[in-house]
Amino acid sequence: MSSITLLHGTFCNEPAVVRQLLKKIDYTLVTDKDLISEAGRLSGLSEDKVARVLSAKTSVFNRFNHERERSLASLKLALAKRLRSDNVLILGVAGLLIPKQISHVLRVCLIAGMKFRKLLAKQQDGLSEKEATALIHQEDMDIAKWIDSIFGKVDPWDASLYDIVTPVDKKNEEEVAELILESLNSKVLSSTEASRKMADDFLLAGEVELVLAREGHSIEVSAKNGDVTLTVNKHVLMLHRLEDELQSIVEKVKGVRSVETKVGKDYYKTDIYRKCDFQMPSNVLLVDDEHEFVETLSERLIMRDIGSAIAYDGRSALDLIAEDEPEVMILDLKMPGIDGIEVLRKVKATRPDIEVIILTGHGSEADKEVCMKLGAFAFLNKPVNIELLSETLKKANESVRQKKRVTN
Repeated sequence: MSSITLLHGTFCNEPAVVRQLLKKIDYTLVTDKDLISEAGRLSGLSEDKVARVLSAKTSVFNRFNHERERSLASLKLALAKRLRSDNVLILGVAGLLIPKQISHVLRVCLIAGMKFRKLLAKQQDGLSEKEATALIHQEDMDIAKWIDSIFGKVDPWDASLYDIVTPVDKKNEEEVAELILESLNSKVLSSTEASRKMADDFLLAGEVELVLAREGHSIEVSAKNGDVTLTVNKHVLMLHRLEDELQSIVEKVKGVRSVETKVGKDYYKTDIYRKCDFQMPSNVLLVDDEHEFVETLSERLIMRDIGSAIAYDGRSALDLIAEDEPEVMILDLKMPGIDGIEVLRKVKATRPDIEVIILTGHGSEADKEVCMKLGAFAFLNKPVNIELLSETLKKANESVRQKKRVTN
């Protein structure tokens, strides 16, 4: 039998539809949460970081740590592994990552008009019309942004993405389930040798993509009957060296028969290909109101393969920490608004796992004592020797890694 992917809008009666389907067919239900859990195990990333890729929220540190690419590769592999079994119902947005060429997968979308959805929100969760409208619009927008980031389509309910788009406000759950089952039994969706090979290719491409991601590479991967094609979409100064490195990694993957490397349509743009070095700090937040100083510092750190983002004041730094995941901060003390000591105090109260290095031109011994008591990792004075700062950053990064190893 074929498998099913089912994407739905918020408050589109999907629990009732799923219950009806599972009553009538002996399928295994797989949710986005299940896939995220498996992807986290495959990639070594936390489930929160993997889940971020399904919301299209990209970390400001991603160009240094490639966490989005690793998350996406691991999700594809988790999906491909599930597709090795028949009779799977994949509920959520991740199912859309399955290539359309795998024809024994029925792609279903459940949607309804706002009136129906707001009424269901009131009945199920007791939401007011205003609350329901805001929630539905926000979650629809999140799905739309994700689909746009993957497929370049602004309409999440675009019929070209699915085999069936069903308005659940026009049919009850039994009728919707019957419509899905009727389509499921179509000969067009039968599992064929060609479709199975496509699924095998998807699995191999996922394995290769994740192996490359673990080595710090962000490469587009496709496979056909064991022949793997690697597409480089960012400019590389010495392409042949990269090609040799990629080939040496990929040819060790079981099932790979040959490896071809080519440049993609974005290769000649200004972006430069950057391999991620997982031994170096990549999630460093620089907080300093001296724009020229902090921008120069960031550039000098990047030259040493240390990835950094910048905040120019304490409030911006705290806002970024609330939404993103810096692991190390370099923090100035004297700033307008919230000063460095207050930022340090708030960071250690809410995110004690972040290591904070104080870098100031105006600090006293009393300031140093206060900062170290609050939990600062180190206290350095401007002007700072870049090698000393780099070594301090590496030690702070290793401290973060050790804490994670203990936690895990």
